[in-house]
Amino acid sequence: MSFPTSRVTLHTPTDLLAAVPYLLGFHPADSVVVVGLAGTRVVFTARADLPTSQAPPDEALALADQLGEVLAGQRVDIALIIGYGEAATVTRTVFALRDALRGYGVAVGEMLRADGARYWSYLCQSVRCCPAEGTPYDVAGTEVAAAATYAGRVALPDRAALERSLTPTEGAEREAMERATERAARALTSELGEEAEQAGRGAPGDPAGGGEDDPGDGGEDDPGDRDGPVRDRRRAGARALTLAVRRYADGGRLTDDEVARLALLLVRIDVRDLCWARITVAGDQLEAHLRLWRDVTRRARADLVAAPATLFGYTAWRSGDGALAWIAVQRALDSNPAYSLALLLGEALDRALPPSLLDEQPADQRRRRRRRGRPTRTG
Repeated sequence: MSFPTSRVTLHTPTDLLAAVPYLLGFHPADSVVVVGLAGTRVVFTARADLPTSQAPPDEALALADQLGEVLAGQRVDIALIIGYGEAATVTRTVFALRDALRGYGVAVGEMLRADGARYWSYLCQSVRCCPAEGTPYDVAGTEVAAAATYAGRVALPDRAALERSLTPTEGAEREAMERATERAARALTSELGEEAEQAGRGAPGDPAGGGEDDPGDGGEDDPGDRDGPVRDRRRAGARALTLAVRRYADGGRLTDDEVARLALLLVRIDVRDLCWARITVAGDQLEAHLRLWRDVTRRARADLVAAPATLFGYTAWRSGDGALAWIAVQRALDSNPAYSLALLLGEALDRALPPSLLDEQPADQRRRRRRRGRPTRTG
């Protein structure tokens, strides 16, 4: 089978165990992981916490059925199951998942238990390659780990470390961003008018404050698109985005004032949608978008985090990093629980839908829903 980022072939259980942390973005523990293959290519990876050994059997069965349904929806041919932890917690969940997958018509190609030093195969009966005491393994020196690292993939120690990679800045850095946001709000007010000043204050009715209405959302059939302030705002957003992507592609970083300006512009839905569209067609610049939106999410003022965090989640999702996308969605919703583009992204992740289903710009989705007479929610 082949590893998607670098097209490295996985020949052995050790290769598979080496690939999983890079597929997830962190080293799993007390977890069940299922890797889906289409032909010989890895196309889907899911992870869940293992039920404890004291949990009722129904909990393992329910988890297995949920994972089985998700994997079957990805149209995979073969599933590989790995349980990380002690046999008492791993075995029943792994076998329940095997049965669930078979019920959904998905073949199971391997079932492993790993404890960080040794692995055991539930399918292999040969004592020569799968002894009762387990097979020692070391993922650090594998070709898979080297290729993933070279391709820019990171495997953090655990999921908590992945969450910390998106935590807000603190102390003097946070205070500097507060001052930069005030300066950027005044500058944008001078350039674009009163609405920038309102955005800087987190005005009621503004999308940053949970409002859904955005006069002139930038759609091609929206009269507001021909209005001077709206046009100027979109141009300012496009310039800020182009500068930012180029800066991170070159290994640089935005200044506090540049982060503040971009975060304030993102309050308006038309600018945010423009950034969403650029991510959709980013191609080989996707890594630069990841660095950009992670940095803006961490540094932006608390009331301005929802938009950049959602954009970061979308970028992570398109990069194949579902775990990081989930963390970004939660950051967005912590900032604004009613931010409906984050809710939409979270729903797509929960249902394990392919990113291509959200290729359409949110503004186009709103117009299509209006034509169908449906309520519109894209904050």
